[in-house]
Amino acid sequence: MKLKPKAILFDMDGVLVDSFDSWLFSLNSALEAFKHEKISRTEFTNKYWGHDLYDNLKKMNLPLKVAKFCNNIYGNNTDKIKIYKETKSTLEKLGKYRKAIITNTPKDCAVKILKQFDIEKFFDFVMTSDDVTMGKPDPEIVLKACKRLKVDPKDIVLVGDTDSDVKAGRKAGCKVVGINVDADYTIKNISELNLLIE
Repeated sequence: MKLKPKAILFDMDGVLVDSFDSWLFSLNSALEAFKHEKISRTEFTNKYWGHDLYDNLKKMNLPLKVAKFCNNIYGNNTDKIKIYKETKSTLEKLGKYRKAIITNTPKDCAVKILKQFDIEKFFDFVMTSDDVTMGKPDPEIVLKACKRLKVDPKDIVLVGDTDSDVKAGRKAGCKVVGINVDADYTIKNISELNLLIE
């Protein structure tokens, strides 16, 4: 039984592009600049990956200026980001569906990355943490995107790769496809979407 959504919402980092190293490098550069201890790959994976940067800094009890510095550095480190080889062909095959990006990445960085890999043309719009008061796992960004698409959340499929995405999608009432994470449907990479969605 294939899914027949009216629209599809995509997280960006870890779904369309591999930006893990770029974010880790940027965060550690910011921590170092403000004389804080760097974090390991394991700690970053387990505690912070997929969550809003400002929420992460609150967890660390660090000032917002560290987050601003990190975002500025991240914009200069997009050369460390790689697009997954299946991304473009998958988006092309899903061409009949309306699609949007929902990401905790700042707007200017997200747009730059999409343009860098020539995939911004596949999406109706890009919604980021700059457009909401609460980033994922709060459902605000999902609900706002659904409203803009004029589609009921229950008729939307959200594709993400972290618990943060899954929680946001479920709270909003969407069907959630998780890439290597437990969700309503779980797949190993983006190309398997074409097996799930008609």
